[in-house]
Amino acid sequence: MDFMQALRQRWSESDSLVCVGLDPEPAKFPPKFTDEPDAIFAFCRDVVDATAEFACAFKPQIAHFAARGAEDALGRLIAHVHAAHPGIPVILDAKRGDIGSTAQHYAAEAFDRFQADAVTANPYLGRDSVQPFLDRADRGVVILCHTSNPGAGHFQDLDVGGRPLYQHVAERVARDWNGHGNCALVVGATWPAQLREVRAIVGDMPLLIPGVGAQGGDVEAVVRNGLAADGAGLLVSSSRAILYASGGDDYDEAAALAAKALRDGINRHR
Repeated sequence: MDFMQALRQRWSESDSLVCVGLDPEPAKFPPKFTDEPDAIFAFCRDVVDATAEFACAFKPQIAHFAARGAEDALGRLIAHVHAAHPGIPVILDAKRGDIGSTAQHYAAEAFDRFQADAVTANPYLGRDSVQPFLDRADRGVVILCHTSNPGAGHFQDLDVGGRPLYQHVAERVARDWNGHGNCALVVGATWPAQLREVRAIVGDMPLLIPGVGAQGGDVEAVVRNGLAADGAGLLVSSSRAILYASGGDDYDEAAALAAKALRDGINRHR
């Protein structure tokens, strides 16, 4: 089963559009992990197991692992998701984009080394910089379009021929880059008007929506502006609000409750 098939099946089976972000910060872990040598893996594993029921996907952020030399923990975590929760796709949040052999190695890193089902990618260098990802027809390529950060508009909103740059990205990906049907776009929850415009351009293409929870994105606005015609089409990502819902020993239970609350909040507006 390829990434898009797995995602659509998961949307249906879980009745959830929640993507649980896995951004481990050991300083925020509960005290029980203080002397745990494998704390990053153990904490993330526990959150995965607690929230899987409410998740349509998991999204580990590679820098949060690599900065601490925990790439092995990342690989084991993805393997754990696949083994313990088969059918839930894993999106490696790496925002890769480079040229030539470097791009090929980045694709091998995401898909062969870490066995991710999809990866985030930066289109700024052009199609050849993401082509090795696009060529993997069974894997997903989630391309930055209009990101959730405050400075997103510095370049993404620039006028290019009478239209903002992010609209050109959306149109180009949907029209020219999605030959295998394995593309999705990143659009921040913090920009609901732009989300509506992107949805109109790309039809039912999946959209990964960061920015709810800690960044303040509004769930109702996301659903109203981003939902696809079939009532799905979204991966609403939340990381910190789920991971660190509690700093105590009930961290896993609190994470599950936060993921469930987000799922139910989204579904109330679907």
